Amino acid sequence: MTISSEWIERADKHVAKTYGRYPLVAVRGEGCRLWDADGKAYLDFLAGVAVNNLGHCPPKVVAALKEQADKLLHCSNFYHIPQQIELAELLCANTFGDRVFFCNSGAEANEAAIKLARKYSREQHGENRFEVITALASFHGRTIGTISATGQDKVRSGFEPVVPGFKYVAFGELQALREAITPQTCAVMLEPVQGEGGVNVPPPGYLQAVRELCDEHDLLLIFDEVQVGCGRTGSLFAHQAEGVEPDLMTLAKALAGGPPIGAMVTREKIAESFGPGTHGSTFGGNPLMAAAALAAMDCLLNDGVLDNCLAMGEYLCSRLAELKERYGFITDIRGRGLIIGMELSIEGGEIVKTALERGLLINCTVGKVLRFVPPLIVTKEEIDEAVEILDGILTEM
Repeated sequence: MTISSEWIERADKHVAKTYGRYPLVAVRGEGCRLWDADGKAYLDFLAGVAVNNLGHCPPKVVAALKEQADKLLHCSNFYHIPQQIELAELLCANTFGDRVFFCNSGAEANEAAIKLARKYSREQHGENRFEVITALASFHGRTIGTISATGQDKVRSGFEPVVPGFKYVAFGELQALREAITPQTCAVMLEPVQGEGGVNVPPPGYLQAVRELCDEHDLLLIFDEVQVGCGRTGSLFAHQAEGVEPDLMTLAKALAGGPPIGAMVTREKIAESFGPGTHGSTFGGNPLMAAAALAAMDCLLNDGVLDNCLAMGEYLCSRLAELKERYGFITDIRGRGLIIGMELSIEGGEIVKTALERGLLINCTVGKVLRFVPPLIVTKEEIDEAVEILDGILTEM
């Protein structure tokens, strides 16, 4: 029995089976590589599902964690936390926002945005204005509130009745959104690029038109940047490339370069609706996670990561396009920066399994879209290596 198989046997006995886990026991990571318990190395083009944007164990983040761990791990939010304050200042300086609420995950950040949108709208327009319009194929989290916001039946299945007050319209179709707005609508919530829904990029001008529609009807615009923020699309935040500003933005995943943290950024007028006691998070913005996030933001802003993301995203798309020319079952290559989807006319699950066996980590969304979200520090050589592995699998098919 291998070391990995021993760990898997123990997991099967006691860990909740909420994931269809692959037979990989991860024990170490560095850059774009991950190693299992038996010493096998993998080229990681999943990056913790767009969490490890700076690669595994980025030196600045690791150093910040070590330094902060010697000083203070946790402090109640009843008190002021210097690292949290610095992080809030940094996020506001680089976004449209004036205030930041900190939490631990993307789902929590989206819960905060939904709660704030409803409370603000109630105070401004009365109690009957509470509906939030989201997109079909969207994904906003796994809490009962965020599965209610998610535009995928399979995510809500078995948990009905979900929270009322959500509508779903086709992503990228402005007229469908316009027709869905009623006097009860308070906000529109969108991912600037849909990740879990199949790496869906909106048509040119769509997000700007949504902004104008929200302004016309005095609605709040929420951008869920949990997966596509923090450099993933080549700009610090995905909406910035479109020249569009939301009223609220949610972040998590890559914000701290690996450790768990979430944030909701908003404007002063809207933030006023969150007074003491209206919302909270015990661990949100604690010293350890905030220190890691400060280091991760420093890397994104000062280490050429965004430029590399754009250049390598273009290169990866070009290499995948070469595969599309050779294999008829590849129907589309799409994405922005280093979130790229390869759509197939066949199921992609077996390709993912075979890739893992050969040392490449990717995943498949909506059954037929292979998703590539490597660390933003990925090199041409690593991309060539990944494409070579994938090419070999596709040739055998």
